[in-house]
Amino acid sequence: MTLQAAITDFLERYLEGERNASPHTLRNYAADLRQFAAFAGAQTELGALRRERIREFLADGLARGVSRATQARHLSTLRSLFRYALRQNWIGENPARLLATPRLGRHLPAIPTTEQVNQMLDAPDPRETAPFPERDHALLELLYGSGLRVSEAVGINLRDVDYVRACVRVLGKGRKQRVVPFGQKARAALDSYLAVRAVLPPQPRDNPALFLNHRGRRLTTRSVARIVKASARAFGLPLDLHPHTLRHAFASHLLSEGADLRAIQEMLGHRSLATTQRYTRTDIRQLTEVYDRAHPFEKG
Repeated sequence: MTLQAAITDFLERYLEGERNASPHTLRNYAADLRQFAAFAGAQTELGALRRERIREFLADGLARGVSRATQARHLSTLRSLFRYALRQNWIGENPARLLATPRLGRHLPAIPTTEQVNQMLDAPDPRETAPFPERDHALLELLYGSGLRVSEAVGINLRDVDYVRACVRVLGKGRKQRVVPFGQKARAALDSYLAVRAVLPPQPRDNPALFLNHRGRRLTTRSVARIVKASARAFGLPLDLHPHTLRHAFASHLLSEGADLRAIQEMLGHRSLATTQRYTRTDIRQLTEVYDRAHPFEKG
């Protein structure tokens, strides 16, 4: 079996068919495997691929300036492909199994303070050229107010929003649905946006998506990243803000206000509590302040 045939079977029969992977996950796996096939040769026999060839692929990426995080993802993708091939008896061993994952510095992005987020969400949009300030405001309120992944936010349809219960149904990782609450500010921002959305040209009556672009189509994750960055710059925030940073801020600010870690885990849609703990990691200064306020020996 050729490498290309194995990749096609892995993506279509296993990831899409058996695992029911999301379109976002499928695109990422396909992109990684396309790069490897271009390097190693799509028509190369799968059984002829050795550990050294994968090392050469990773070394080539490093020489081209590919980040360690991307290198680690490439290796993880190849391990998954070859694990699947091993289960199908197409190969006798997994050539990627014993390769060391590139070491990553475990760091979280700089998280904006509550005051900085309020500055961006409460003030009038200073971008005179912003085409849809109501849409952008509603999007930002929902990203921060509900801690959504950007893929979840753009995937919301009109019918997914429950204005009576103030919650929204989203499709998370592994295509798992969850219901997340949103606050009064997000509700008000959504009301303002929906009034404008109804008259957006071209008429988007047939598009079920909540957030639309200027063509009346569903907003993309890349567009959301641009909106968040532009908003941060417009309000003078000293951070390179990304949509995922607002998700981190949502979790960290909730925890600092006393929210239960398990409740935050459920709202974020994390399988593991350890992932939520990483999201909400606080610096030693904040921990010391909490200790001084709460520990009985420090109160006397």
